[in-house]
Amino acid sequence: MTRSGFVSLLGRPNAGKSTLLNKLVGAKVAIVSDKPQTTRTRILGVKHVEQDGQVTGQIVFVDTPGVHRPLHRMNVRMVDAAVQAARDVDVVCLVADASERTGAGTKYVLDLLDQAKKPAVLVLNKIDLVAKHKLLPIIDWYRQQRDFADIIPVSALTGDGLDRLEAVLLSHLPESDPLFPDDYLTDQPERTLAAEMVREQVLAHTRDELPFSTAVAVDQFEEPETTGGLLRLFCTIYVESDSQKPIVIGRAGDMIKRIGTAARLELERFFETKVYLDLHVKVKPGWREDERMLDTLGLEKGKPRKSPSRAGRAGRGGRGARRGK
Repeated sequence: MTRSGFVSLLGRPNAGKSTLLNKLVGAKVAIVSDKPQTTRTRILGVKHVEQDGQVTGQIVFVDTPGVHRPLHRMNVRMVDAAVQAARDVDVVCLVADASERTGAGTKYVLDLLDQAKKPAVLVLNKIDLVAKHKLLPIIDWYRQQRDFADIIPVSALTGDGLDRLEAVLLSHLPESDPLFPDDYLTDQPERTLAAEMVREQVLAHTRDELPFSTAVAVDQFEEPETTGGLLRLFCTIYVESDSQKPIVIGRAGDMIKRIGTAARLELERFFETKVYLDLHVKVKPGWREDERMLDTLGLEKGKPRKSPSRAGRAGRGGRGARRGK
């Protein structure tokens, strides 16, 4: 018997959903940052489950933007994508930061579970930051709020509890053959992954107030002509004001060089080939309110998306990544 299905990761910003996704699928398919609202769209990652050399199932995780109060059109799209993902799956995982105090934001996310009308599993993340004697009252509080199918304490950082989480999620999925080939990793196009890896380094190197107003677009994605050849990427980092541009460039270009070097190393690790990376910075006032710009960046409008299992491969730099890349 094999079980396969879709599981969404829903939660507040900085709950650790992307770290959890990467750990579960065994590869980096989502960028990670300590800045809130890092994830801006739905990201699919496939976990192929085997036991004694036999395939026992496939868990298709759907990472979502953190649920927050939207202040821009971009943020509206982000929250819509998270809500839609909760409706399109077989099981919803509410990922909560066990080290963070609960409040109105937590209750708002809990209300979304009722709208989804799907089996819900509570994943209490970051238990490595919480004393064991404090964990039980947190679990009791969540039990009083909702009847969860299961409650699993985990640490995405250390891997504690992830084996149990995987087994529990698999038990809630329908009997089905695998939905994807055994080398399938994510539906994210390679050029999107490249743009996100550059943005990850922008988040890591710039000031706290800047990341919300930055975006990265891949202008050219030139694949290597031979195995082990040079992958050439030409990217634009967008900011919203003239005052932000010198922050990204830095004195004598030192900041853009640091961002570029760190991003190139990440890209080379992921694509397993040498990378030439060319970065430019452009000012695009109000891009977070620009519908056309948001479309260009691939930020969904919350509409149901065609199942990746039936979606065709995109063009150069647009195919979903597979294991071994």
